[in-house]
Amino acid sequence: MDPVVIALGLIGLGLLLLIIEAFMPGGYLVIPGTVFVIVGIIGFVFPDFLFTWKSPLVAAVVAIPVTAVTVWGYRRLGRPEPPSTTVADSLVGKQGTVVTAIEPGNMKGKVRIGSDIWSAEADEAIPEGTAVSVDAGSGVHVHVKKL
Repeated sequence: MDPVVIALGLIGLGLLLLIIEAFMPGGYLVIPGTVFVIVGIIGFVFPDFLFTWKSPLVAAVVAIPVTAVTVWGYRRLGRPEPPSTTVADSLVGKQGTVVTAIEPGNMKGKVRIGSDIWSAEADEAIPEGTAVSVDAGSGVHVHVKKL
């Protein structure tokens, strides 16, 4: 087979892998994609290069720094953020709306505070649709009062 065709094939395959990685990051396809493009370019310029022992050596030499830079880059881009959790204690003073009527002495009542729904209790009966304020929280339950 013609070495120039093989070189162009390597360049095309490498570019395809780089495009796939750009649209679906995290697969580390940038490593073989970069190696194929570089080896393909060298093979295009020096056609006999692809059929020598130097070709796999160059591929390995290129792959090592590309791998290191890729891993470093993905670690920087994908730094974990602490999970955002809301505890009932942090809701004290916030306002919400009763979505399931609240009766004194049970936890069947529900209130919507922001976009979350919490189990609620109160010292008095509070009908659905009433605006309330959180005056205490414990675990996943809140104690509310009418506004």
